[in-house]
Amino acid sequence: MPEPKRIWNPPNPYLTEHRQLLGEPPSAELQIYEDESRSILSHNDSPDIGFRWSVNPYRGCFHACSYCFARPTHEYFGLGAGSDFERKIFVKPDAARLLEAAFRRKSWQGDLVMFSGVTDCYQPLEAAWRLTRQCLETCLAFRNPVGIITKSLLIRRDAELLAALAREADAGVSISIPFLDEKIARLIEPGAPTIKRRFETMEILARAGVSVSIGVAPLIPGLNDTDIPGLLKEAKRRGAHAAFHTLLRLPGSVKDVFFHRLKEVMPLRAARVEHRIREGRRGQLYDNRFGHRHEGTGPYWEAIEQSWAMWTRRLGFAGDDGPPKPSTFRRPPLPTLEDQLEFAWHLDAASIPQP
Repeated sequence: MPEPKRIWNPPNPYLTEHRQLLGEPPSAELQIYEDESRSILSHNDSPDIGFRWSVNPYRGCFHACSYCFARPTHEYFGLGAGSDFERKIFVKPDAARLLEAAFRRKSWQGDLVMFSGVTDCYQPLEAAWRLTRQCLETCLAFRNPVGIITKSLLIRRDAELLAALAREADAGVSISIPFLDEKIARLIEPGAPTIKRRFETMEILARAGVSVSIGVAPLIPGLNDTDIPGLLKEAKRRGAHAAFHTLLRLPGSVKDVFFHRLKEVMPLRAARVEHRIREGRRGQLYDNRFGHRHEGTGPYWEAIEQSWAMWTRRLGFAGDDGPPKPSTFRRPPLPTLEDQLEFAWHLDAASIPQP
């Protein structure tokens, strides 16, 4: 039986004091909080991210990936980026209603909505709360295109719904599989499904008629860069049509969590991995400039890029998606006067920030 998750968080930079636990830390029990946000669409204006709008029905993630760039978002709530991020999870019960209200605003033009722009929209809580499914049903009703990034097997439940979205509008799913070695994946992504089952999920979705890709992200120099050929070949065999990769991002407290985990579970490789990361970041652990966050420099990173280019070309993976597709978005009529009055209220609450 695996050892229970123990409480550990790096210092929160937004708090003036930090508590140091004495003795054995207690178990980090799962706690669920209801998020009463009055809007659900997040606007992205980062020039190096390929989508403008995202929906995140959950804050925090049970998958507990040590490298997750979203960890510092928990610190805004006075929580920690470590075990708090993995076990103190916020849910947004009104997500689908807020999304429908946003779609009914005249300013909404039917842009692609990305799910899991921050944390995995199909993490285990989705089995009970079904917030992602409800939001996808809303997208289907409005024929609004969606993109999804996930590690979860739970997306299989919605294969038919996603296939319908693919026919009526557009739906693409990227399965995140950064490691080929199951043992390493279990150490670095302890709450995520096995690699084998993620590839099976990819095949199930592809057979259902959903456009599927593989996200080899993050690439961690010295740890998983040699996995590129094996991952891409298996993804192709399972029906993936495209692939993307990004260099490991370590903003804020993420670097503390990542190296804490790495030194704990892989002490003999930690120093080598850190050296390779710094080698690709001009001696630093992270470069937060737009256009540089996802890419490295230097001979070692260039060798990784050459390997990526060779294997994606050899396997025939698609590059960009070509010219924009014509809009499929439509607003179905509200069925009753009562619904119209209720949504009039939500339209005022769910304001969409303008670019």
